[in-house]
Amino acid sequence: MSQNSMLAMILAGGRGSRLKALTNKVAKPAVSFGGKYRIIDFPLSNCANSGIDVVGVLTQYESVLLNSYVAAGRRWGLDTANSGVYVLPPREKADADLDVYRGTADAISQNIDFIDNYDPEYLLILSGDHIYKMDYSKMLDFHKEHKADATIAVIPVPMKEASRFGIMNTDEEGKIEEFEEKPAEPKSNLASMGIYIFTWKTLRRLLTADVKNPNSSHDFGKDIIPTMLNSGRTLWAYKFTGYWKDVGTIDSLWEANMDLLNENSGLNLSDNSWKIYTQDMGGLPQYIGPDAHIRRAYITQGCVIEGDVTNSVIFTGAKVEPGAKVVDSVLMPGSVVGEGASVVRALVADNVEIGAGAKVGKAGSENIELVADNVAGKEET
Repeated sequence: MSQNSMLAMILAGGRGSRLKALTNKVAKPAVSFGGKYRIIDFPLSNCANSGIDVVGVLTQYESVLLNSYVAAGRRWGLDTANSGVYVLPPREKADADLDVYRGTADAISQNIDFIDNYDPEYLLILSGDHIYKMDYSKMLDFHKEHKADATIAVIPVPMKEASRFGIMNTDEEGKIEEFEEKPAEPKSNLASMGIYIFTWKTLRRLLTADVKNPNSSHDFGKDIIPTMLNSGRTLWAYKFTGYWKDVGTIDSLWEANMDLLNENSGLNLSDNSWKIYTQDMGGLPQYIGPDAHIRRAYITQGCVIEGDVTNSVIFTGAKVEPGAKVVDSVLMPGSVVGEGASVVRALVADNVEIGAGAKVGKAGSENIELVADNVAGKEET
């Protein structure tokens, strides 16, 4: 095992309920992003680029598509004799309990045997639903340099948004003194990114004790990390300075896609020095019709654009028919905007059809409109 015996576990079992209809049938990490990618591509590509060759992906809700997708480790170069991506659903229970992970720590506890099989010195734990590029080997170097029991990646967020996150309060050097889970009155703006490195032997002992605690929520933020702090363990905050986005809501998913239009956003998917790998989709090149008008757009392969597209992101296989207008919007794979239709400040889900002449969304609206069902055209009403 490379990277000084560090194994990665990706927590990919959340419901993603704030993404509404987008996660009715697929797990949040399998949601499409950026034209041709899925959200899970980012942590998996980060692992591959960081030299981590064994990755466990812990799945749970609506996981059929996600399971089959991540099982093809060749997409990220993790399919050699000494590497692999392993799908780890919840272990079946003998009693009447639901076959689920009870919390983030429980997800790791249920897979201790899998981890022990590789006998890692360090364990990297990742959320499977964020958009970012990060070299985990640098974080590991930091962890070893500070002789930490745990290192938690943090990123500064606006103070007015800090109450949405787990917040790390540190001393001047970055040693964590206190952890607050979504505090009403945060003391700092250092938000946890859901990226942890633990010294495995230390974490294993804590998890074994946590399993036996009937009062535990079996969660890293609520139980494991506070227990470590209370017992005097050494925890350090690793400050990340690159692009990172929690795409847990329709608005934030739209925002992250729109960041692709801003060359200064830090989200460059064409950077070959840190490539984001994905499924190799065979398809025709994009087609831009002679009467199409395009202004500031991100358009991927297989798209057919015959209308007007302004400040928008168009995913693989989407179509904008003659006379149609797409403004400040995201069209996901296979979606169709019919002739003369209008889509403004909206996110159109996979394979949804906007009928001819229909109008969706509104300029200046406070929130992005999710269109998850077909919209009838004027002649169809």
